[in-house]
Amino acid sequence: MKKLPIGIQTFSKMILSNCLYVDKTRHIAELIQSGDYLFLSRPRRFGKSLLVSTLSEIFSGNQQLFQGLFIYDQIEWQSYPVIVIDFNGISYYDDEVFKTSLSSFLDSVADEHDVVLSKTYVKDKFAELIKKLSDKTHQKVVILIDEYDKPIVDHINDLEKAAKNREILRNFFGVLKYSDAFLHFVFLTGVSKFSRVSIFSDLNNLRDITFSKQFATLLGYTQPEFESYFDQYIQTLCFEFGLKKAQLLAKIKTWYDGYSWNGKDKVYNPFSILNLFAEQQFDNYWFASGTPTFLMQLIKQTAYEPTVFENKKVSKIVFDSYNLENINVFALLFQTGYLTITQIDKKARTLQYVLNYPNFEVKEAFITYLFESFTKNRLEAIQPAAEDLRTYLEVENLEAFMNLIRALFAKIPYPLHIEQEAYYHSLFYMILVLMGVEIDLEVLTDKGRIDGVLALADKIYIIEFKYGKAGTKMSSLTNQAIQQIKDKNYGERFLNESRPRLLLGVGFVEKKIGYQLVTG
Repeated sequence: MKKLPIGIQTFSKMILSNCLYVDKTRHIAELIQSGDYLFLSRPRRFGKSLLVSTLSEIFSGNQQLFQGLFIYDQIEWQSYPVIVIDFNGISYYDDEVFKTSLSSFLDSVADEHDVVLSKTYVKDKFAELIKKLSDKTHQKVVILIDEYDKPIVDHINDLEKAAKNREILRNFFGVLKYSDAFLHFVFLTGVSKFSRVSIFSDLNNLRDITFSKQFATLLGYTQPEFESYFDQYIQTLCFEFGLKKAQLLAKIKTWYDGYSWNGKDKVYNPFSILNLFAEQQFDNYWFASGTPTFLMQLIKQTAYEPTVFENKKVSKIVFDSYNLENINVFALLFQTGYLTITQIDKKARTLQYVLNYPNFEVKEAFITYLFESFTKNRLEAIQPAAEDLRTYLEVENLEAFMNLIRALFAKIPYPLHIEQEAYYHSLFYMILVLMGVEIDLEVLTDKGRIDGVLALADKIYIIEFKYGKAGTKMSSLTNQAIQQIKDKNYGERFLNESRPRLLLGVGFVEKKIGYQLVTG
């Protein structure tokens, strides 16, 4: 088996080290023919840096590295001067440091190509470098920019620093527009797409291919690619887990597949897949590589209920209006990879995108952090508690189940409590998700909406939540909940189910929780 390229983002190193490379050069050949100024947004750890490195080798004319790959005999190979700008390697602690580091970087590129620069300011120096490099080589220049937005997103919780860095980037990228005569190809990648009025206002000839159907699977592994390139690793993992191939593939798909930028073509996250085969165990690899602290704070500030992040319908303008001063939480969650497109409604007057968690890895980990943020329960205690809760439901030990729920809720500091039914509903929802059971919130019936349907292997719980103000009798609340399930005949949609139906009414009064369970 070829080696797994974990941590390798340099194309030449990957090939020369005999690492496994999923051939994306058919897409790349189409990419370099589709325009001169391109922008692609993808989440972290999705292969953007490897793509930039691959483009660098192609435009440097290093054909021998591509032997056996699609592009090897599909393009006219030619060597161009290439400038790769990786903002991971440039300092941007504040605006002065940023400008100094950028200037130093441009000087180093000039030295590498034996070009002497005379300009002082970063913007002027960049333009001078492009022109002199083109004049010296008698070729137009290729500019490849990786993680263009890093100097902004890394300061997203410090608006003053982020705004100053944004202005530097706007001036810097503006050089590309009036250097067009000396440029052959320009490609930018990043996590976020900031609105055109901020960074890309001058570079208005930039084509955004983020949602392009043609490049929906440019990064990430499709199902056929995954099964073909990783076949031997899949067989090894079957042996390790004692599972048949079909069973293992289904489990891997549930955990790591599901990312989509057109609502149709889905891909696996490369980082998680590589680590799955290296460690030979299922875990939250991608999620664990970056803690979403700022996202948790933003969600709490916006007062969104955790349930709204599933089946959320938004218009395309949400993705095009990303700016520092008014960050849209759904645009941020999508661009950073915590939500993905599962459906596109083309019948509406404007395109409507349905957002959901891409897979189990992201959903479980995200909800864990969200629950910790909402309740102040310790992270290390949340998952073990969720496993115990699942066991109690499986054996219908509702008293033990509710006692553990009460223990979790008891750790919520008083100021965090919100005296609303939706607040308790949301907490209960997060707990059910962490248990790893099928939970279908707000299920539509012809008679109303069911608060929750929780399906286990041998039974179905139909759940209704009720909140009462101080002084309300708990028995009255739980009776109301059960009666509503019966009156609206919520169990009707499960008449063809062989699994028994259990009606669970849950009541919340201040920090107290009660329940009533009856057979449906």
